[in-house]
Amino acid sequence: MRNKEELKQEILAAYHFRHATKEFDPEKKIPESDMKFILETARLSPSSFGTEPWKFLVIENPELLNKIKQSSWGAYTKIPAASHFVILLARTKLDTAYDSAYLKEQFTNVSKLPAEVIPKMIERIEEFQKEDFRLDTDRSLFDWASKQTYIALGNMMTAAAQIGIDSCPIEGFHMEKMNQLLNKEGLLEDGHLGISVMVAFGYRAKDPYPKTRREFDDVVKWV
Repeated sequence: MRNKEELKQEILAAYHFRHATKEFDPEKKIPESDMKFILETARLSPSSFGTEPWKFLVIENPELLNKIKQSSWGAYTKIPAASHFVILLARTKLDTAYDSAYLKEQFTNVSKLPAEVIPKMIERIEEFQKEDFRLDTDRSLFDWASKQTYIALGNMMTAAAQIGIDSCPIEGFHMEKMNQLLNKEGLLEDGHLGISVMVAFGYRAKDPYPKTRREFDDVVKWV
């Protein structure tokens, strides 16, 4: 078994290595097996009630990449040089509302819950949405799903850093316009999905500035 302290240092080294890469080397491409590994960490990420309210679009079509580039100021300089570009979609109210067909199908065919448990699970989610988090609008339900995509996003970027691959999360886009673009491309499944965040992967063109963060005691409080 590996030494725990050595493993901890390796993980922390990856966190120090990771940064929001502004300039990618266009000559370097991520091997397919490495990219599939990164995407697998997204697929295996945790989600509220195990609902997996996401979809990950790996954009390879040059024409679509150019449309996204022209529609997103945050992606404008990343797309031409990055090796891979991923859009994280979150599920909308059509799939995240407690009584949606998606959740019933998820619990039945994916989670494989016993038939007698599913109504209880749905009842619990109804209480959670109505009372605990007050998820009573289309936007609040979408934001709930969108927050969960960021768990997958973080896992992808960390996993990439651990194998020496750079990344840059991207929120620099007009949400409505990007949704319109993706909808025209037939990628939002008739309103069941919406854009949450984007991320570029590749290899840095130059070393970044040293990482800066607040001191540990400024952000951690033991109570």
